[in-house]
Amino acid sequence: MISAYSMHGLGAEALKMFESMQETDITPNQLTFVAVLSACSNTGSLDQGHYYFTTMQEAYGIEPCMEHYTCMVSLLGRLGHLDRALKMIDEIPNEPSVMVWRALLGACVAHKNIELGRFAAEHVLEMEPQDESTYVLLSNIYATAKNWDNVAFVRKSMRKKRVKKEPGLSWIENQGMVHYFAVGDDSHPDNKLIRGMLEWLNFRSRTLGYAPNHDAVLLDVEEDEKARLLWLHSERIALAFALLRMPIGSPILIIKNLRVCADCHVSIKVVSKLVQREIVIRDINRFHHFEDGVCSCNDYW
Repeated sequence: MISAYSMHGLGAEALKMFESMQETDITPNQLTFVAVLSACSNTGSLDQGHYYFTTMQEAYGIEPCMEHYTCMVSLLGRLGHLDRALKMIDEIPNEPSVMVWRALLGACVAHKNIELGRFAAEHVLEMEPQDESTYVLLSNIYATAKNWDNVAFVRKSMRKKRVKKEPGLSWIENQGMVHYFAVGDDSHPDNKLIRGMLEWLNFRSRTLGYAPNHDAVLLDVEEDEKARLLWLHSERIALAFALLRMPIGSPILIIKNLRVCADCHVSIKVVSKLVQREIVIRDINRFHHFEDGVCSCNDYW
């Protein structure tokens, strides 16, 4: 239950469950503290995270494993304490795992730290040279800084090493049938209606304060073209289809094979408030529960 709460972004509930567990005869183990520290990371609870990390060792005699360190690096990174996160990695007695370096890289992307992000990415690629997601995150950092030469260099490196970027794909079930959508997909029988819905969502979202994040487009093209391309991401196409075909007011569940981009995340928060629907997206990292303009991940994933 603690793990389930944490996985779905309900960190406060996970920690309450752990407190209730401590009132029983059940002794927490290594996995319990992975879930607890993950919940602290999800909620940005730094003091609690440090407390449980210490208590785990001193009160229960559990030595930190790589998953515990990953949670702590993620927690520090979420709050922007990147130097402290790197210091914790340096203090790991064994060779840090790829998970730890990925946690630091994700934090660098969120806080736009190019140099440390490049350092973390280099460590990931030393261990997993074919990891296309790391190349994409590195491109994101460079694109945010409008460093198009380095974006091009990353793509050249991918081609040289024959690393192929997995195309974005989202899918949704409706009336017993699964509908798949790729980036820019216009093959669905409802394509004209979907495009119309996307235009309406774009217009209405802007009236509620949405402004396109052009940094989420890793192409050196005009701003208007970037804004257009953002609304053709697979999860937005799937969402438009769901709004057209699923019963009014019903929850919407979309599965995506990659990480939700920053602009899609913002736009779907706005749409959830606009249409007053619960929207759940399961991306490669976690579940995102969007409701009334807020996401369960607290804008960090």
